[in-house]
Amino acid sequence: MFAVVRTGGKQYRVAPGDKIVVEKLDGNAGDRITLGDVLLAGEGSDLKGTDGLTVAAEIIAQAKGEKVTVFKKRRRHNYRRKKGHRQQHTILRIVAIGDQKAEGGKKSAKADKAADSKPAPKPQVEEKPTANPAPSNPEQANPAGGAPAEKEQTGKTKAASAPAKAKADAAPKSDAKPAKSKSTENAAPAKGAAKKSPKAK
Repeated sequence: MFAVVRTGGKQYRVAPGDKIVVEKLDGNAGDRITLGDVLLAGEGSDLKGTDGLTVAAEIIAQAKGEKVTVFKKRRRHNYRRKKGHRQQHTILRIVAIGDQKAEGGKKSAKADKAADSKPAPKPQVEEKPTANPAPSNPEQANPAGGAPAEKEQTGKTKAASAPAKAKADAAPKSDAKPAKSKSTENAAPAKGAAKKSPKAK
């Protein structure tokens, strides 16, 4: 069942269990009030009479709306005024419309919270056995009692690197300077390299 009520100069369509924010009404949180100005009532597509019909509501809290800035200015008169305003509101929960009361109540809300708090069960994944599992014992890995595979690989790399070093030693170094012969050592320096004697004044 639903109803259209008028309060604070505004109209609200309500049903049992709904929460609405209306203009400030006298009362504290937890108080019960009655809204008597019912404009329309019905259930589904059928309308019902509103004679003597009232809507019972419970005050949840007294609150304030968002801040609104009020700024005034008169140009060329050095007049500026700035103020803030927060409208006072009352939050209501509709308890009943006439004889029909809200169904569910607090128990249903607690049950919903408990259902949400329970974690979903994790799916179980079956482990498939591998075709060739790795042996945990090193003796099983090398049944012949020979050296491990890593040692064999290091021995091969050493043997391969030995002839490479021998070739590098045998090759002549390109950076080395050619040796001078005896004839070039005793030769006179070139003309361009000779020092010029100072001129006599």
